[in-house]
Amino acid sequence: MGGIPSSSSSRISLARSAWRWWKEIATREGRFAGTSQLVSALVEFVRDSTPERQRRRFGDAEYDWEHRVNTTSAAVSWRDRLLGVFHSPYQPTESALFHEMIGALSQKAGFNFPDFTFIDLGSGKGRTLLMASDYPFRRIVGVELLLALNLIAQENLSKYQSDSQKCFAIESICADATEFPFPAEPTLLFLFNPFPESGLRRVIAHLEQSLRDSPRKTYVLYHNPLLERVLGESGALERIGGTHQYSMYVSRRKPWTNGANDDH
Repeated sequence: MGGIPSSSSSRISLARSAWRWWKEIATREGRFAGTSQLVSALVEFVRDSTPERQRRRFGDAEYDWEHRVNTTSAAVSWRDRLLGVFHSPYQPTESALFHEMIGALSQKAGFNFPDFTFIDLGSGKGRTLLMASDYPFRRIVGVELLLALNLIAQENLSKYQSDSQKCFAIESICADATEFPFPAEPTLLFLFNPFPESGLRRVIAHLEQSLRDSPRKTYVLYHNPLLERVLGESGALERIGGTHQYSMYVSRRKPWTNGANDDH
């Protein structure tokens, strides 16, 4: 789940979140469209609250059973799920697909894992952080808006044990991911469609500024790339591959240009 200006789900106003969500759609598509989509979203939320739908949210429970952690989208409070309607619903990445994405990026880019920091914006209960620890990253950082999910993530990090773990410098931070200050070090940024368009544009703008201030190699792995056009419009990023399930980007050598004369 991505972010709005707050550090705790208990401090986030549902009414304000719904208003911002509606206003963004109304500004772009008109008030009628905004109201219609709000009603549809609330109806779907009620449907998603049935016992049958709740059972489906256990998802890849085998991962949790194997590692004795809690990372499925089940057992998330109704309030946090409703906040997810207006920001980004929590959904863990499937283990097999995550390793496929990392493998594809590693093969394409040929980067050295220990040189890079792995950052997941909208890290939820921390499953992606745990899976990333199978690789020898320099360190791993998750940023999650909702306090309840972040507390579960921290508990998962403390309990996790795996013979395949190679990185032990892992942390989960409760903060607004759209305002996260990127560290001036080589980065692999992971995004599981964690923001509405306005939030993603803020993140990419912050990343662009960070790359201007401290030029460095940065990769973006965008899972479920529904808003890929936002990354495609960035002069700081260049698409290097992907599938219908994910896209891979790398920072340009000159992030302040539009890439027209870039020799990356």
